[in-house]
Amino acid sequence: MKIKSLVVGSYGTNCYILIDEGSLQCAVIDPGGDAPQIIKAVEDSKCKVKYILLTHGHIDHTGAVVELKNKYNAPVAISEKDYKMVQQGAFVYGNIGNEAPLYIKDNQIFEIGDIKLKAIYTPGHTPGGVSFLTDKVVFSGDTLFQGSIGRTDFPGGDFETIIDSIKTKIIVLPNETVVLSGHGPKTFVGEEKMHNPFL
Repeated sequence: MKIKSLVVGSYGTNCYILIDEGSLQCAVIDPGGDAPQIIKAVEDSKCKVKYILLTHGHIDHTGAVVELKNKYNAPVAISEKDYKMVQQGAFVYGNIGNEAPLYIKDNQIFEIGDIKLKAIYTPGHTPGGVSFLTDKVVFSGDTLFQGSIGRTDFPGGDFETIIDSIKTKIIVLPNETVVLSGHGPKTFVGEEKMHNPFL
């Protein structure tokens, strides 16, 4: 398993390319903008995009979805609750194209070659926020950051819900689990358990 991290878009969003080195299948997680940069990283890796996976529907995490979808014809996966916010054109939600996406189910497994990537519902930043878990790495989107948590003042956000999501879904993971967030540097579950002021 190999993970490429790119900082994309005007909001400095972390986009991740999760690559199975055996099959050279990959998933693009949160392509927030700068489609040419993401496409170059995919091409340099010589991997085939199997999924475009979204932790949530905000524009800074979806800005390059349409271009990637057109380029690779890969299915776009998002929670149904966030897709409804996208369809309604809610403030700060982005465009993911007109074609119906794959709706992510809680505990759904996405197979990328030999990698089994588990989706876990982590609402709070948005009504349908999702994190993705594999091999002691959790892609937390805008749910959990190093020393902070996601904003809850946008449409559909809820402070108590995000705290519950973090405490019941992420902080219960082993301390050595790497947290790859939607913005900022990586951290570890144990580090956030000890030092995150919101927890």
